Amino acid sequence: MTYEVRDEKDRFSSRLATIPGVRPLPSVGDWILLEVDRPSELARRVNRRLTPGSVSVPRGMEGKVRVHVRDPKINEVLLNTLRDVVA
Repeated sequence: MTYEVRDEKDRFSSRLATIPGVRPLPSVGDWILLEVDRPSELARRVNRRLTPGSVSVPRGMEGKVRVHVRDPKINEVLLNTLRDVVA
């Protein structure tokens, strides 16, 4: 099944915004920039549970991580993992 990246990005961003402590920011392309507390720790914990690189810490951006918009099923797994790690 195919999906429209723009529609999925909007959907995924809205779902990410429901996680306390995760604030999606306006982003370009197929990435979503998130403002979070302790970005390095969050990325490390998520990447240990999922594929390394699922969450990355962009250089020169304090308090931010970024996630790649993928297939809706993969995005839901990442969403649930982020929810667990932040809780």
